[in-house]
Amino acid sequence: MERIWAPWRIDYIVGGAKEPGCIFCTKPVSDRIDENLIVHLADGAFTMMNKYPYNGGHVLVAPYKHVSDPCSLSPEDNSLLIQEVCRAVQVIRKVMKAEGFNIGINLGAAAGAGIEEHLHYHVVPRWNGDTNIMPVLADVRVIPEHLLSTCKRLRAGFNRLFPESSREVEK
Repeated sequence: MERIWAPWRIDYIVGGAKEPGCIFCTKPVSDRIDENLIVHLADGAFTMMNKYPYNGGHVLVAPYKHVSDPCSLSPEDNSLLIQEVCRAVQVIRKVMKAEGFNIGINLGAAAGAGIEEHLHYHVVPRWNGDTNIMPVLADVRVIPEHLLSTCKRLRAGFNRLFPESSREVEK
Protein backbone atom coordinates (compact mmCIF):
# COMPACT_ATOMS: atom_id res chain seq x y z
CA MET A 1 0.00 0.00 0.00
CA GLU A 2 1.30 3.45 -0.89
CA ARG A 3 1.40 6.14 1.80
CA ILE A 4 0.39 9.70 0.96
CA TRP A 5 1.95 12.46 3.05
CA ALA A 6 0.64 16.04 3.26
CA PRO A 7 1.82 17.12 6.73
CA TRP A 8 1.05 20.83 6.21
CA ARG A 9 -2.70 20.03 6.18
CA ILE A 10 -2.84 18.82 9.80
CA ASP A 11 -3.37 22.35 11.16
CA TYR A 12 -6.36 22.76 8.88
CA ILE A 13 -7.78 19.32 9.74
CA VAL A 14 -7.56 19.73 13.52
CA GLY A 15 -8.48 23.42 13.46
CA GLY A 16 -5.07 24.67 14.50
CA ALA A 17 -4.44 28.07 15.99
CA LYS A 18 -5.36 30.93 13.69
CA GLU A 19 -2.46 33.15 12.75
CA PRO A 20 -2.59 36.59 14.38
CA GLY A 21 -3.53 39.50 12.15
CA CYS A 22 -4.48 39.40 8.51
CA ILE A 23 -2.20 37.04 6.55
CA PHE A 24 -2.69 39.12 3.41
CA CYS A 25 -1.39 42.21 5.24
CA THR A 26 1.45 40.67 7.29
CA LYS A 27 2.98 38.01 5.03
CA PRO A 28 3.92 40.08 1.95
CA VAL A 29 5.80 42.64 4.07
CA SER A 30 7.70 40.06 6.13
CA ASP A 31 11.26 39.06 5.25
CA ARG A 32 10.28 35.36 5.73
CA ILE A 33 9.38 34.87 2.07
CA ASP A 34 9.76 31.07 1.98
CA GLU A 35 8.03 30.46 5.32
CA ASN A 36 5.14 32.67 4.19
CA LEU A 37 4.98 30.95 0.78
CA ILE A 38 5.20 34.27 -1.09
CA VAL A 39 5.50 33.63 -4.82
CA HIS A 40 5.50 37.13 -6.35
CA LEU A 41 5.29 40.75 -5.25
CA ALA A 42 4.12 43.30 -7.82
CA ASP A 43 2.74 46.81 -7.75
CA GLY A 44 -0.73 46.78 -6.20
CA ALA A 45 -1.02 43.02 -5.66
CA PHE A 46 0.89 39.85 -4.82
CA THR A 47 0.69 36.08 -5.22
CA MET A 48 1.15 33.47 -2.50
CA MET A 49 0.64 29.73 -2.26
CA ASN A 50 -2.60 28.52 -0.71
CA LYS A 51 -1.48 26.69 2.44
CA TYR A 52 -4.47 24.34 2.10
CA PRO A 53 -4.65 23.79 -1.68
CA TYR A 54 -7.37 22.14 -3.73
CA ASN A 55 -4.74 21.18 -6.32
CA GLY A 56 -1.00 21.50 -6.71
CA GLY A 57 -0.15 25.05 -7.76
CA HIS A 58 -3.25 26.60 -6.11
CA VAL A 59 -2.31 30.23 -5.44
CA LEU A 60 -4.02 33.23 -3.89
CA VAL A 61 -3.72 36.67 -5.46
CA ALA A 62 -4.54 39.63 -3.23
CA PRO A 63 -4.26 43.40 -3.24
CA TYR A 64 -2.03 45.00 -0.62
CA LYS A 65 -4.98 47.17 0.40
CA HIS A 66 -7.06 45.63 3.18
CA VAL A 67 -10.52 45.56 1.60
CA SER A 68 -13.18 42.86 1.55
CA ASP A 69 -14.86 43.69 -1.75
CA PRO A 70 -13.51 44.48 -5.24
CA CYS A 71 -15.98 47.40 -5.38
CA SER A 72 -13.93 49.03 -2.60
CA LEU A 73 -10.87 49.25 -4.87
CA SER A 74 -10.23 51.99 -7.36
CA PRO A 75 -10.30 51.06 -11.05
CA GLU A 76 -6.48 51.33 -11.07
CA ASP A 77 -6.13 49.00 -8.06
CA ASN A 78 -8.56 46.51 -9.63
CA SER A 79 -6.50 46.65 -12.82
CA LEU A 80 -3.27 45.90 -10.93
CA LEU A 81 -5.01 43.02 -9.14
CA ILE A 82 -6.34 41.40 -12.32
CA GLN A 83 -2.95 41.90 -14.01
CA GLU A 84 -1.39 39.83 -11.21
CA VAL A 85 -4.09 37.15 -11.65
CA CYS A 86 -3.23 37.02 -15.38
CA ARG A 87 0.49 36.74 -14.62
CA ALA A 88 -0.24 33.87 -12.20
CA VAL A 89 -2.22 32.05 -14.90
CA GLN A 90 0.57 32.49 -17.44
CA VAL A 91 3.27 31.32 -15.03
CA ILE A 92 1.33 28.27 -13.83
CA ARG A 93 0.48 27.37 -17.42
CA LYS A 94 4.17 27.56 -18.38
CA VAL A 95 5.77 26.04 -15.26
CA MET A 96 3.18 23.40 -14.35
CA LYS A 97 1.71 22.75 -17.82
CA ALA A 98 -1.84 23.49 -16.56
CA GLU A 99 -4.52 22.85 -19.15
CA GLY A 100 -7.27 24.87 -17.49
CA PHE A 101 -8.05 26.97 -14.42
CA ASN A 102 -10.73 27.66 -11.86
CA ILE A 103 -10.45 31.31 -10.88
CA GLY A 104 -12.73 32.99 -8.40
CA ILE A 105 -13.46 35.15 -5.39
CA ASN A 106 -15.58 34.11 -2.41
CA LEU A 107 -17.21 37.25 -0.97
CA GLY A 108 -18.52 36.69 2.56
CA ALA A 109 -18.83 33.63 4.76
CA ALA A 110 -22.07 32.59 3.02
CA ALA A 111 -20.09 32.29 -0.23
CA GLY A 112 -17.38 30.18 1.40
CA ALA A 113 -14.78 32.83 2.19
CA GLY A 114 -12.31 31.49 4.75
CA ILE A 115 -10.79 34.95 5.18
CA GLU A 116 -13.62 37.31 4.37
CA GLU A 117 -12.03 40.55 5.57
CA HIS A 118 -9.34 40.69 2.81
CA LEU A 119 -10.25 40.26 -0.84
CA HIS A 120 -8.32 37.53 -2.69
CA TYR A 121 -8.63 35.51 -5.87
CA HIS A 122 -8.16 31.75 -5.92
CA VAL A 123 -6.27 30.54 -9.00
CA VAL A 124 -6.55 26.75 -9.17
CA PRO A 125 -4.79 24.95 -12.03
CA ARG A 126 -6.50 21.98 -13.63
CA TRP A 127 -5.40 19.18 -15.96
CA ASN A 128 -7.42 16.88 -18.18
CA GLY A 129 -7.98 13.72 -16.17
CA ASP A 130 -6.91 15.29 -12.84
CA THR A 131 -9.93 13.85 -11.05
CA ASN A 132 -9.19 10.43 -9.62
CA ILE A 133 -10.74 7.96 -7.24
CA MET A 134 -9.23 9.46 -4.04
CA PRO A 135 -11.66 12.43 -3.69
CA VAL A 136 -14.62 10.22 -4.60
CA LEU A 137 -13.99 7.32 -2.22
CA ALA A 138 -11.84 8.78 0.54
CA ASP A 139 -12.61 12.54 0.40
CA VAL A 140 -8.84 13.02 0.01
CA ARG A 141 -6.90 15.10 -2.49
CA VAL A 142 -3.35 14.12 -3.42
CA ILE A 143 -0.90 17.00 -3.85
CA PRO A 144 2.24 15.42 -5.35
CA GLU A 145 4.74 18.18 -4.53
CA HIS A 146 5.65 19.98 -1.30
CA LEU A 147 4.22 23.52 -1.13
CA LEU A 148 7.64 25.17 -0.76
CA SER A 149 9.00 23.33 -3.82
CA THR A 150 6.03 24.50 -5.89
CA CYS A 151 6.43 28.01 -4.48
CA LYS A 152 10.08 28.19 -5.54
CA ARG A 153 9.34 26.87 -9.03
CA LEU A 154 6.54 29.38 -9.53
CA ARG A 155 8.65 32.22 -8.09
CA ALA A 156 11.40 31.44 -10.60
CA GLY A 157 8.76 31.41 -13.35
CA PHE A 158 7.45 34.84 -12.37
CA ASN A 159 10.96 36.27 -12.25
CA ARG A 160 11.78 34.75 -15.64
CA LEU A 161 8.54 35.70 -17.42
CA PHE A 162 7.81 39.02 -15.72
CA PRO A 163 11.04 40.56 -14.43
CA GLU A 164 9.74 44.10 -15.02
CA SER A 165 6.74 43.58 -12.69
CA SER A 166 8.62 41.78 -9.91
CA ARG A 167 9.50 43.52 -6.71
CA GLU A 168 12.55 42.08 -5.02
CA VAL A 169 11.76 38.54 -3.84
CA GLU A 170 14.96 36.75 -2.97
CA LYS A 171 15.55 33.28 -1.53
